[in-house]
Amino acid sequence: MTISTQDIQQLRQATGVGIMDAKKALQEAEGDQDKAMEILRKQGHDKAQKRAERATESGIIDTYLHMGKIGAMVMVECETDFVARTDEFQHFAHDIAMHVAAAEPQYISVDDVPDSVIEQERGVYAEEVQDKPEHIQEQVISGKLDKFYEQVCLYKQPFIKDGEKTIETYLAEQIAQTGENIRITDFSRMELGA
Repeated sequence: MTISTQDIQQLRQATGVGIMDAKKALQEAEGDQDKAMEILRKQGHDKAQKRAERATESGIIDTYLHMGKIGAMVMVECETDFVARTDEFQHFAHDIAMHVAAAEPQYISVDDVPDSVIEQERGVYAEEVQDKPEHIQEQVISGKLDKFYEQVCLYKQPFIKDGEKTIETYLAEQIAQTGENIRITDFSRMELGA
C-alpha cells in the first residue's frame, strides 16, 4: 500500500511524531489513521516505560485558578531545562493543573495509595460481595478496586479534555513527543468553602 505525504503530514500534526515514525505506523496500519494513532500510542507508552528510570531534575510548577474559588498547583519534572521551557511542556503542565482542579485526585499513582486505605476499601467491597460465589468474589473486588483507583489516582483518571485517554496515557504521549522522561511529582488542590 502506498502512503501519501498528506497522510504522513496529517498523522504528524495529530501526534507530533517524526516523519519516519508516522510513515512506519501508517504502513503497519495499512493507511488507517486511527489504527496508526493507536500504534503510536502503544509505542509512546513503551518509550515512556524505557525512559522512566532517567533522572528528572528540571521542570516547572504550574497553577490553575477557577473563578477564584478552586485552585490547583502541580510540579511536573523533566530531564532538561530546554524541554521545560517549551510551549508543549508548559501547556501539558497547565492541563494537569486544570485536571487536578476539576477531578480532585487524592494520589498521583496507585503506588501512592496507602496500604491501609486499600485494605479498608477491600473490606467494604468484600462485605458487598459476600453472598456471591467465592470464585467470583475476588474478580468483583478487583474490578471495584480498579474503579476506586480511577476516582482517586491522578494517573488512572480519564483526562478531562479527552475522556478517551487517561492522564497516564497523556503523560506517555508527552514522553514520546519530547524524547525525555517526564514525571508529575506533586500536586495540591484548594477549594474555598470546602
